[in-house]
Amino acid sequence: MQKTDNVKKGGISVDTEHIFPIIKKWLYSEKDIFLREIVSNAADAITKLKRLSSLGIRTSDESYSIKVILDSENQTLTVEDNGIGMSEEELLKYICNIALSGAVEFIQKYENENDASKNGIIGHFGLGFYSSLMVSDKVEIITKSYTDAAAVHWSCTDEGQYELNSAEKEEHGTSVIMHISEDEKEYLSTSKIRAILEKYCSFIPVPIYYTDDTEKKAELINDTNPLWLKPASECTKDDYKAFYSKVFTDFKEPLFEIHINADYPLNFKGILYFPKFSNDYESMEGQVKLYYNQVFVADNVKEVIPEYLFMLKGVLDCPELPLNVSRSYLQKNNYVSKVSAHIVKKVADKINFLKNNETEKYFEIWDEISSFVEYACMRDKKFYDRVKDSLLLNLADSTKITLNEYIEYSKDKHDKTIFYATDKAMQAQYISMFEAQGVKVALLDKTIDTQFATFVEQYIDGIKFVRVDSEISDILKSDGNIEENDDIKTLFIKVSNNDKLDVKFDCLKSKDIPAILNINEHTRRMEEMMRLYNMGEANQAFHSDYTLVINTNSLLIQKLIATIKEDNQKAEKIASYIYKVTLLSQKKLSADEMNDFINDSFNILLNF
Repeated sequence: MQKTDNVKKGGISVDTEHIFPIIKKWLYSEKDIFLREIVSNAADAITKLKRLSSLGIRTSDESYSIKVILDSENQTLTVEDNGIGMSEEELLKYICNIALSGAVEFIQKYENENDASKNGIIGHFGLGFYSSLMVSDKVEIITKSYTDAAAVHWSCTDEGQYELNSAEKEEHGTSVIMHISEDEKEYLSTSKIRAILEKYCSFIPVPIYYTDDTEKKAELINDTNPLWLKPASECTKDDYKAFYSKVFTDFKEPLFEIHINADYPLNFKGILYFPKFSNDYESMEGQVKLYYNQVFVADNVKEVIPEYLFMLKGVLDCPELPLNVSRSYLQKNNYVSKVSAHIVKKVADKINFLKNNETEKYFEIWDEISSFVEYACMRDKKFYDRVKDSLLLNLADSTKITLNEYIEYSKDKHDKTIFYATDKAMQAQYISMFEAQGVKVALLDKTIDTQFATFVEQYIDGIKFVRVDSEISDILKSDGNIEENDDIKTLFIKVSNNDKLDVKFDCLKSKDIPAILNINEHTRRMEEMMRLYNMGEANQAFHSDYTLVINTNSLLIQKLIATIKEDNQKAEKIASYIYKVTLLSQKKLSADEMNDFINDSFNILLNF
């Protein structure tokens, strides 16, 4: 048993001589973040002063701003604000004590801690100021409190040694002057500083003005009231397009946008876009920017957006998340999971809205969004349940129909079977046969479409997808007699160079089509899936389970039967030509097959 006598307690001390080199090198993985931290502190100082004014603790109608001043000649970068400022006592307390946050104390004193995410105060950990030492060998603070306290001047080297004395400063606020070290001179470049400000501070809620020693006129850097803060009812299509172009420098008009304004208990806002892709080879990876109270946190945080919505672009402002957030934190955070689920719901709601309220537009963009919608359905059954009434099918006649409408139409006509083609050109013969009988043929011509068909079959009772060339439907059959012919069977086996070829006979309504090559639906789907994943022998040139169906109602087959008895060599040429035509509807011919086919075509023309 552990003894409790003579227990000693105490606080852990920190040796600044050793901690400052660690801060300088390792505080943040990206050095650029130092400017975000200093500007965020300035924004907090102004937010605090505004809050005191709203509480009646002070009265003021002044305008607030942050100034970022680059002086490359003197190798300094300065961030000035006219916020709450600090007294000598506050400076010693919050700046000279690492990780003691003035923001936390302010919230405890003047705000409801349980609703702290809505107060607009950014920093909470008391570490951000020291990020300035990542690029500086000396940092100065000149500050004056909004109270009657005297102004003070504080300076500190990157070794952790500071000096404090009085200062002359008329107005309240704080100036942080960073003396950029010799090793970090890139931060004396206007283009570098502007790029950092535009990335991290474009939407900070206080006006930020930038100037340097070459251009004395201050330039406004940020938009203090970004579009995502406005009610959707006040935003126009042009507003959404302009914001999209500004944030992503993409001048193609997005297909649609989703404006999110989630209140309690999630409390996050944002705008997501479904981008328009120029071609099949363009990168389809989206980009979702994460913000915390309008301060940029991270680019493309995949943990917040489900991977099956990877194509989305947009911004999310999540004040419930800490400003400095790690991937592992996001992966395990319950709030992030709820945000992700809410986003999925909003995407589904938007799809349903477009289908029900902007039907013409929805039909126009379906081809561009269908693969993503189908993939999302397969990855998330809840998403499928939400959008299933908005799923469309492309038809071979270039029209569209909802999946539900096709099912209703097919109930009486062909027992909830959805006949489809995957290649409108190669399977044109089969399509025309079905359309001649009044059957609507769906077009599943994207790689994911047939996988999605398999998925749908699992969840809609009685539904069956059948490719037009996989079997001879009763719809296509005639009432005529089926007369099998061993000579014809032997002939086609010979010209196919496949002694295992399965040859069957049937009587079709069409007299123009001599033969059809059928591939078993289940076998073909399995082999196509295996080819997709490069699995073993599935990379074979053609399917292993196919049947040649001879149409006994064909005038050409009837002529071929007569020709066998008169001229067997001529019959072989005709049969070979018929067989290669049936192959053309299923695959690209090999070089030898194509050469034979062309020669046979010329010979037929020569003897015409």
